[in-house]
Amino acid sequence: MGENIYIFMVVALGILAITDLVVGVSNDAVNFLNSAIGSKAISFRTIMIVASVGIAFGAMSSSGMMEVARKGIFNPGEFVFEEIMFIFMAVMITDILLLDFFNTLGMPTSTTVSIVFELLGASVAISLIKIADTQGGFSDLATYINTDKAAEIIFGILLSVFIAFTIGALVQFVSRALISFKFQNKSKWVESIFGGLAITAIVYFILVKGLKSAALFDGAISEFVATQPLAFLAGNFAFWTILSFIVASFLRWNIYRIVIGFGTFALAMAFAGNDLVNFIGVPIAALQSYQDWQASGITATEFNMRGLASAVQTPTMLLLLSGAVMVITLWFSSKAKGVVKTSVDLARQDEGDERFQPNYLSRQIVKFSIVAFENVSKIVPPSLQSKLDKQFVLPQTYVPKSKTQELPAFDLVRASVNLMVASVLISIATSMKLPLSTTYVTFMVAMGTSLADRAWGAESAVYRVAGVLNVIGGWFFTALSAFTAAAIIAYLLFIGKFVSLVIMLMLAAVILLRNYISHNKKTKEIKAEDSLRRAESSSIQGVIEESATNIANVVKRSNRIYSNCIRGLSKHDLDFLKKNKKQSNKLSSEIDGLRNDTFYFIKNLDEAHVGASNFYINVMDLLTDMSQSLEYIGKVSYNHVNNNHKKLKYNQIKELKEIDNYLEKIFNSTEKAFVDRSFEQIGDVLQSKNEINEMVSQKINRQVSRTRTEESSPKNTTLYFSLLLESRDLITSMMELLELYYAEHDSSVKPATIPKK
Repeated sequence: MGENIYIFMVVALGILAITDLVVGVSNDAVNFLNSAIGSKAISFRTIMIVASVGIAFGAMSSSGMMEVARKGIFNPGEFVFEEIMFIFMAVMITDILLLDFFNTLGMPTSTTVSIVFELLGASVAISLIKIADTQGGFSDLATYINTDKAAEIIFGILLSVFIAFTIGALVQFVSRALISFKFQNKSKWVESIFGGLAITAIVYFILVKGLKSAALFDGAISEFVATQPLAFLAGNFAFWTILSFIVASFLRWNIYRIVIGFGTFALAMAFAGNDLVNFIGVPIAALQSYQDWQASGITATEFNMRGLASAVQTPTMLLLLSGAVMVITLWFSSKAKGVVKTSVDLARQDEGDERFQPNYLSRQIVKFSIVAFENVSKIVPPSLQSKLDKQFVLPQTYVPKSKTQELPAFDLVRASVNLMVASVLISIATSMKLPLSTTYVTFMVAMGTSLADRAWGAESAVYRVAGVLNVIGGWFFTALSAFTAAAIIAYLLFIGKFVSLVIMLMLAAVILLRNYISHNKKTKEIKAEDSLRRAESSSIQGVIEESATNIANVVKRSNRIYSNCIRGLSKHDLDFLKKNKKQSNKLSSEIDGLRNDTFYFIKNLDEAHVGASNFYINVMDLLTDMSQSLEYIGKVSYNHVNNNHKKLKYNQIKELKEIDNYLEKIFNSTEKAFVDRSFEQIGDVLQSKNEINEMVSQKINRQVSRTRTEESSPKNTTLYFSLLLESRDLITSMMELLELYYAEHDSSVKPATIPKK
């Protein structure tokens, strides 16, 4: 039975390795895809093909990095086979769950930090058990843990955040100051020199440093590069600059696109070479440990694992299979696209749709940066300041707000710098056998170049900084949770042996399946949800025609939110009211989004149709009033039940249901009128205005009488009056909206819209 347990563990680790590759690539695809996708320099299909080839090359060159999993964090000679297997199992179970959690959130996290802190947590837990058994002290921990190497790895990872941001910002600033945003108008020599520098850097650090462990550059080339690096770099620069000039001048190829394509390949290769250890290093170490133990004939509780300290070449077939799994995941993972979106949005040159809300720290950082920039500006001579400012002027071409997401998030120069700087930094670390966090490097380089490119303007800085702080906060959470979870799981495995292992694996499978189903469900809901469309029309009739779908959508959702609120109060159902409150908040935020587009809408109008702006502003104002009434009704209802106040009385619920039923008829008729574009039907709805207002007034008067004679609960009275008054405000806003459409609609006028470009 004893040997069968370890066979089961090796097989389980193999399955976990494949799963880890899938969830890991879903997270790390952002590292090499965001620049190419964000700049839209080449087609998505081409990007994926180039990245896939890069991953295949990188997988073959990662063998040397596997030593980190075997002896980088702990001293294998201090552990026996059984303990090592528990450490490895704890690491893999934790890693999969943690990465999948971040992928589901759509947040980029570091697979390197995960694996390092998981190895550290699990090995510390087992070490402490051994120390307790031998009645040793906490200081004995240094015997078991490779503290020097672990400290070097952790310090390198943390330092990479600062270095990547600083170098990215510096290189981008210099590049933009020399090339400007009008890079297409520059001489071919400028483009060629930039291409020569970028490709030389990538060739030297990726092809020579990155592939050195794959033994493709043995012999004369390796010796020449090692002894004459400056001559090699100078020759490369001259060759690539001249080739770039020939290609740009005679073939009319865009050198920046070539750099982006080549950089994507290089970064994908550096990612696979550096990060493959994060996914398969532990299972391979476990397999090699099992083979050594089986050949020894010694029991699992006595076989010392000092053999792991020696260098072992990873089988090439395992590396190739791992690369194949990574490539397949890259093509088919929907979670990968979500993580890429976060990174691209934070680096976007225009305002875009800000995903993160500002916080105290982001506001303070932006304030400090503004003051610091103003102080530095006083030192720089005005003439130099003026010249630099001209280089950073962004060419203005108006595009409707709804089309901005289809535009490149940033230009080719920034994408080239992102790829060049990130690939150089990662390759240096790989050549030094340091498992640097590719996520940290690529993300922080992208943020640094965004800052230098003045993409974080007054309109977006607090949102972008908040986003970066959220991502970095997630990284620290990764380290802490990886260490803690791996330590707990390792302890449970050591105590419960095979029973704990089976329970842990089953639990991991259930959590992964649940996250997968939840993610799919959420994706389908987002696609199915009728979100509000931004207006692009340039006349009143155009806005009426185009916004009819929006109004029908708002009316339908308002009907549902109001009815659900009354139903939740009648049942005193807290969960139901909580979900309903979220729906009212969601509607309100969508309408706020439309209001934020007022600037872009008005900019789009010509003189002949300026009247459409007044109509649009009034419509937005009335929709906001409706959403605020619904939001308030949802909030007070939820708070009332959440605070465990008395239920509303039967008569109060009955009266609210009467209003709800009457309102439902009005809402349904209104929705039908807007869906059918039959604006004449609005007249029939408006006839019920006085009747519904009279009904609400009667309910208010009745409650006044009840309060004077029989009502004993102040909270119930407050809630009921709040509901009635907000219902009246809701009805008033909706009727004014209908009157506006009814008055302005003219079926004889053909709607004027923006011509499609």
